[in-house]
Amino acid sequence: MILALANQKGGVGKTTTAVNLGAGLARKGLSVLVVDADPQGNASTGLGIRGDQRAANLYGVLAEQVPASAAIIETAQPGLSVLPANQDLAAMEVELVDAEQRQYSFKERLSEAVAGFDIVLIDCPPALGLLTLNGLSWADHVLVPLQAEFFALEGLASLLKTLDRVKRGANPALTLLGVVLTMYDRRNNLAQQVEQDVNHHLRGRVFKVQIPRNVRLSEAPSHGVPIFDYDARSLGAQAYEALTGEVMDALGLKGA
Repeated sequence: MILALANQKGGVGKTTTAVNLGAGLARKGLSVLVVDADPQGNASTGLGIRGDQRAANLYGVLAEQVPASAAIIETAQPGLSVLPANQDLAAMEVELVDAEQRQYSFKERLSEAVAGFDIVLIDCPPALGLLTLNGLSWADHVLVPLQAEFFALEGLASLLKTLDRVKRGANPALTLLGVVLTMYDRRNNLAQQVEQDVNHHLRGRVFKVQIPRNVRLSEAPSHGVPIFDYDARSLGAQAYEALTGEVMDALGLKGA
C-alpha cells in the first residue's frame, strides 16, 4: 500500500502528518516506511535521523549509486523505518527532466525494497514538480493535509487538477483517500468556514478529525521523535491517534 502525502503549499503540516501518521500506524503493529521525498529532509529530522546518517539517501537511490534496501534506516519506533533525504535531492528535479519514463523513477528504484512493508508513506515536497509527480505516479492513494485558511482552498483546487492529470496518464489507479484539516482552531470563524466549504466540495472525502494548532506538535521535531514519544497526552497526539484509526479504516488495514 503506497500512500502519498501531497500539497504544493508549504507549511500545512504535511511532514508533521507523515511523521506522526507513520508512527501511529507502526504503534498499531504495522510495518511502515516513510519515504522522505522532500529535499529539506524534515521528515528524516523529525524521525531522529541526523545529517551524518544520511550518506545513503533517496538521491543516491534514484541516481543508482546505492540500492534502496541499503538506504532504509530503522527508527527508534519499532516497526517504523525511513528512507532519508537531504539537500542533494534538489538536484534530482533537474536530472529527471531528460530521463526517459521520468515519472516512474520512484516505482522502478524503490518497489522491490519496499515489498516487505505493510504501508509506505511518501512525504512529497511542497511543489508540483517531478518529485511529487513521481510520488503520485507510484502511489495507490493520496492524503492531502490542508491548513484551515482561505488560500489553502485555492491550492487544493490546483492539486486536484494535477491528480486528475496523473489519473488520465501515468497512474489511472490513483485515488484521493481524503483531506485532513490541519492547524485547526475551533475559535476561528474562518477555520470553520473552510471546513464547511471543503466538506461541501469533497463530500465523504474529508477526515472527521482535525489536527489542532498545538505547541507540543511544533516542539516534537526538534527532539527527533513523533508526538507520541514527546507528549502522548497532548491534544496533538490524541488527534493523530484518531487520524491513524480513520486512515486504517479507509484503507481496510488491521493492526497486529
